[in-house]
Amino acid sequence: MSENNKPFVVTDRRKFTSDGTPRPDADPSPAREPRATSAPVESATPSEATAPSHQANEPLEFRSPNAVPEPSEQPAEPSAVDPNLPPAPTASEMEQALAAYKATTDHLETAVRAANPGMDHPPAMSFAQIVQSIYMTAIIQLGGNTQPGQQPKIDLMGARQSIDMLAVIAEKTRGNLTEQESRLIDTSLFEIRMGFLEVTQALTRSAASRQPPPPGAGPIPPGRPTIVR
Repeated sequence: MSENNKPFVVTDRRKFTSDGTPRPDADPSPAREPRATSAPVESATPSEATAPSHQANEPLEFRSPNAVPEPSEQPAEPSAVDPNLPPAPTASEMEQALAAYKATTDHLETAVRAANPGMDHPPAMSFAQIVQSIYMTAIIQLGGNTQPGQQPKIDLMGARQSIDMLAVIAEKTRGNLTEQESRLIDTSLFEIRMGFLEVTQALTRSAASRQPPPPGAGPIPPGRPTIVR
């Protein structure tokens, strides 16, 4: 009989009957363990494959690729400095310049006192002297030192600069002055500002007197300057 015409043989390999008892003609070979099926592997993106593991209760932090870093993470920007300014001197250079300055001024004072016996020591510079110096400069620029019978020489722009200079000193030293120093600088500023107004109004009256007054305009009354608000 050819191989193609051989009858099929069905072998029952069940070890137990339908009621659960072992079959006497069952194959004594041990049962094969079922093959473990591998769990499907999910494809992971490169970022997930290399991401560090987190604990179950640890919250994940997500950041957008375009997120701006926190201020503490941002690099410190250099302070804005005027590029035209020269480099600041070192502490050693400052000490050397101060020592040389004191030695020179002491030598100069000794020479002046030798040429003028009995001369008193010049007073030490103070805040009051600085205020009085700027105050007198503004008064001179407003013609305050004009001798009787002479034409006053007035420098309005220079006087304005001196007044503004004293105002800057008053602003920068506010809260760091004694009561006497504060009163001195406030009084000085008030007087030179009123002097500036007096001179400018006098010049305005002088220029107006040389021209015919406009229709309906009254004369400008003489007297102390007024504060224009």
